[in-house]
Amino acid sequence: MTTQVTEADTMQETQLRDVKATFSAVVDAAASGRPTVVTRHGKPVAVVVGYAEWQRHSGERPGFADLLLAFPDPDLPPRDFAPFGVTLLDPFVAA
Repeated sequence: MTTQVTEADTMQETQLRDVKATFSAVVDAAASGRPTVVTRHGKPVAVVVGYAEWQRHSGERPGFADLLLAFPDPDLPPRDFAPFGVTLLDPFVAA
């Protein structure tokens, strides 16, 4: 079994054939916060991460325009989107 530990002992790199033989241990490591890079012929091809980590990376993120529109800048006049037929809710004002 060939295992290479990288990034300050936080990510393990293992060959695909070894992952197949020890899949349960790889899943247990991922679930406890230790992802594994799977290699084939010495080249990284996949990463096994825990479900919580996957959710964190695949969650929905606001777009750049949403972030700009939500930025509370007291020096700017209030924005009027009525001419554009758009109604925005101000996330900084209590409903």
